[in-house]
Amino acid sequence: MLNSTFAMASPAKKAEISFETAMERLEKIVEEMESGKMLLEDLLVRYEEGMKLVKVCQDRLAQAEQKIQIITRDHAGKASVKDFAATEPPIASPVTDSMKENDDVRLF
Repeated sequence: MLNSTFAMASPAKKAEISFETAMERLEKIVEEMESGKMLLEDLLVRYEEGMKLVKVCQDRLAQAEQKIQIITRDHAGKASVKDFAATEPPIASPVTDSMKENDDVRLF
């Protein structure tokens, strides 16, 4: 019942796997563990493998966050942390306060 193809991978190979691959493997481990059909020894091996994969995922996310902060540095070189939540663009009002004060229409 012990699948050692991934469990026997060297630490260097685990560091080279992608975030998506690590997440897929974590999901499979969780499914196997939740099945209730594994021996305690196998559960412990899967748990240890899962914890290593969690570390890989956390490292990948931290690297991605650092790259995003580098990309979003302002003109002075200071990193600006921005909210990653999707926001809708503001809706432009057809009549603004400045237009109310100045009724002149200008094309250029």
